[in-house]
Amino acid sequence: MAGQHDSIEGTGRHMNVTVAAFVVRELRRARIAAQETQEEFGQRCNFSGSHVGSVETGSRPPTLEYLRAVDRARGTGGLFERMWLELSGLDEIPPWVRERASMESDATMLRWYEQSWVPGLLQTEEYVRAVFASNRRISQEEAERRIADRLERQRVLDGEHLSLLVAVLDEAALRRSVGGPKVMRGQLLHLAGVAVDHPRVRLHVVPASAGAYAGLNGPFIIARLTNGEEVAYLDNQLKGQVAAREPEMAELRDAWEAILGEAPTPQQSIDKLTEVAETWI
Repeated sequence: MAGQHDSIEGTGRHMNVTVAAFVVRELRRARIAAQETQEEFGQRCNFSGSHVGSVETGSRPPTLEYLRAVDRARGTGGLFERMWLELSGLDEIPPWVRERASMESDATMLRWYEQSWVPGLLQTEEYVRAVFASNRRISQEEAERRIADRLERQRVLDGEHLSLLVAVLDEAALRRSVGGPKVMRGQLLHLAGVAVDHPRVRLHVVPASAGAYAGLNGPFIIARLTNGEEVAYLDNQLKGQVAAREPEMAELRDAWEAILGEAPTPQQSIDKLTEVAETWI
């Protein structure tokens, strides 16, 4: 999630917003043409009226799950899903990447669990470069673009919306060599510094002694949006997925609480970061 896969969230934000805005306009037109309120439209699609309103105002992305539900309710034969996927191809940025970028930029709070990598918002430039240097499938030019994109993303930590990032890392991410000892030492000291100095970041490290726990099922992010609703982002080798339905969110919230329960206090976690940093010499 913080590694190579989520790196393709490009800088073509204007194109992303334009594609999303076009699809949202068409969704709104479909509802108005049917002479339905947001609540009535939501009931037909098995989503809440507030969810429909959030999509129409642009405060949350129209996920593939949502578009498929609209298509089923309207009997469109998959029109909205095709529109989203094919327009996404115009800027070569997958729709789930756009969904994730929108979610991240609109969040007031992020709860982020990582098992293998340092979270992207907290990576040093040297660490980021080492991540992309390991991907031999992309050109140097493309790697540089992705590096710039990821570093630009980190501005969200000082943006107007985000009030808190709670990040939980597995200790394995601290001990996996990404770029070599010097890069790792710098990265871990950077994490410790951010955890101490940044008012919006709280950091926890699940120790190796925890053994088997809920986090081993994979990384995820839970975002609380500006309208108070929550969505989540999950990742795998092929693509990312945005989850928004309450049963999914409840399961992820339970997983988050179980993971957080395995982690020591922020101060103990900072001590662990500095301790492991000193082993990277």
